[in-house]
Amino acid sequence: MSANLAESSTLIALLGKKDVPTDGVEDYCRFLGRALEAGGYKVEMVRVPWNERGWIRAWTRLWQVSREWEGKWVLVQYTALMWSRRGFPLAFLGVLLILKARGARLIAVFHDVAPCAGRRMVDRIRRACQLWVLRRAYGWARACVLPVPIEQVNWLPRPATKARFIPVGPNVPAIVRGDRSGSRGNEARTIGVFTVTDAGDIRQEVSAITHVATAATAFFRKVRLVTLGRGSSESERLFRQALAGSAVDFSALGTLPADRVAMVLGTCDISLFVRGQISTQRGSAIASIACALPLVAYAEGSLPGPLAEAGVVGVPCGDQEALAEAAVKVLSNDGLWLELHQRSQRAYEAYFSWEVIATRLVELLGHA
Repeated sequence: MSANLAESSTLIALLGKKDVPTDGVEDYCRFLGRALEAGGYKVEMVRVPWNERGWIRAWTRLWQVSREWEGKWVLVQYTALMWSRRGFPLAFLGVLLILKARGARLIAVFHDVAPCAGRRMVDRIRRACQLWVLRRAYGWARACVLPVPIEQVNWLPRPATKARFIPVGPNVPAIVRGDRSGSRGNEARTIGVFTVTDAGDIRQEVSAITHVATAATAFFRKVRLVTLGRGSSESERLFRQALAGSAVDFSALGTLPADRVAMVLGTCDISLFVRGQISTQRGSAIASIACALPLVAYAEGSLPGPLAEAGVVGVPCGDQEALAEAAVKVLSNDGLWLELHQRSQRAYEAYFSWEVIATRLVELLGHA
């Protein structure tokens, strides 16, 4: 990391409301901070607890704590719900104005790059609000970080000279498992699912995952299905109902420490991602790549960005038969498993390691 951070080597990672039970944006800042600190840069995480104090007191507190931030880089983390209870993040612009008045150097990190979906009138108004905020934030920042390729973001100006695509890294340590190719006899084939949607109607998600597991029992004597991370405990009852009478050995491990998640993923043979279309902004999917675990995922068309080089097998969104067929093929083909395993190792080292991400961020700061 040779880029000069100009007047200060201290970076502020600014966050809004904390998400529970796990906070992916906080994890992002923590892992990124460790990688940057290894390169000699100090990272300080600061929250704006508007949900606890109200916006007036939160803005006042931010004005006070930012009095010495002139010339410092502030990486402002954005998701719509981080800065609003209902997805109308207008007050986020007040945060940016305070930082600009203090002379801070703003980098907007857009973890949400697309506005909310929905057909109701309130959804349309919310979407228009979010797009307006995104465009304003882009204009006011010196640069912005996008976790998806720039060509996928249609609200950006063209050319988007201040935007840089930097994928997210894994929200778990990279623990590379050994080579499991070759004859495995009667050992169980283990299917892992890291993070299950923990709100709304998840019946299609549960249906897709359990369909893969039950389909695998026609080919292997022992099949294990393990869910872990956010939503795992909440969805356990639905999974057990869907698997009732099957030969699948099911475990719901719930929310675990990051190192424990990596260890569990290391015991799996494949991982599934069916929380919509796979993307380079999905830390739970990147976690499987970091652990060199073959990943079968929903994807529309070709895989986006560096995911095309990783050990990911994409199938059309919602096609449960194609999902099961791809999973069984990877589980039964040692040569394919090894190829995907090695591709994920290479992709992690080239694109998704926190050291690479930190280096790219420092390069951005050097040119902003």
